[in-house]
Amino acid sequence: QEEKENEQKRQEEESKKEKENSWKRMKIGFAVFGISAASLAAYAIYDFGSPERDENGNVIRDEFSDLPIVSQYYKRIWKSMTYYRKMIQEPSRDKLLPDPLKPPYVQPPYTLVLEMKDVLVHPDWTYQTGWRFKKRPGVDYFLEQCARNFEIVVFTADQGMTVFPILDALDPNGYIMYRLVRDATHFVDGHHVKNLDNLNRDLKKVIVIDWDPNSTKLHPQNSFNISRWNGNDDDTILFDLVAFLKTIVTAEIDDVREVLDYYKQFDNPLAQFRENQRKLLEQMQIKEREEQSKGKPVVKQWSPSFFKS
Repeated sequence: QEEKENEQKRQEEESKKEKENSWKRMKIGFAVFGISAASLAAYAIYDFGSPERDENGNVIRDEFSDLPIVSQYYKRIWKSMTYYRKMIQEPSRDKLLPDPLKPPYVQPPYTLVLEMKDVLVHPDWTYQTGWRFKKRPGVDYFLEQCARNFEIVVFTADQGMTVFPILDALDPNGYIMYRLVRDATHFVDGHHVKNLDNLNRDLKKVIVIDWDPNSTKLHPQNSFNISRWNGNDDDTILFDLVAFLKTIVTAEIDDVREVLDYYKQFDNPLAQFRENQRKLLEQMQIKEREEQSKGKPVVKQWSPSFFKS
């Protein structure tokens, strides 16, 4: 009995010592963490709050140099924080595209801004291939046809390290003139938004093709939203888009926003476009037969009425 009591006491003492050691280790850990955090904070205050120095180590005066030392550090830190926040939320540059080409070079009459993911390609996974980006049906034809009359710009919120290799493989002929990625977007209310004001183009001639209204909410009048492609092989959206965009060029629309605004009232704008096209062709055929019956030459005219029923 006495041996059992001694063994129990020994175990209790060992357990007590282990708890004490654990608590000591925890306190040491907290102390190390606190010292590290304090050191890091002190270094950050010193680094962001100190005035800049020239190559010889001399202090460069700034707008805060005449303030009390505490105010100097506070103001400089706040300025740095504002700068980095702006760098995250706003585009990396004011002009996203270079100035339009001047004669004798030819500047396309319209600018076509395309989302990449789920408009041109779709991330796809299979056991055989793993992750890959699948091309939307008709994408090669779409780019080739649009490049004749449009300045094609891919503008996406994805990172450049992801986008550039995909576009290199997707567009070996170089139909896409410019590539804009996440650092060119505005971060607004949790969304990366494409601000066309920074595009350096006449917005009367800019069409944005996207599936996400949030990404173009600063300029909804320039957006033509299509259905998000989920990888199905029977998709024909890009073929329909070619016909729609060709008609804008043929009709020499002065302000594309009027046309885009008209089609916003329809749940399926491309289906409505096909219906308007069918009606117009019927009207042209009727007019052609009437002119032929009168013995007059037939003159076909394309106008903005092509867009309206």
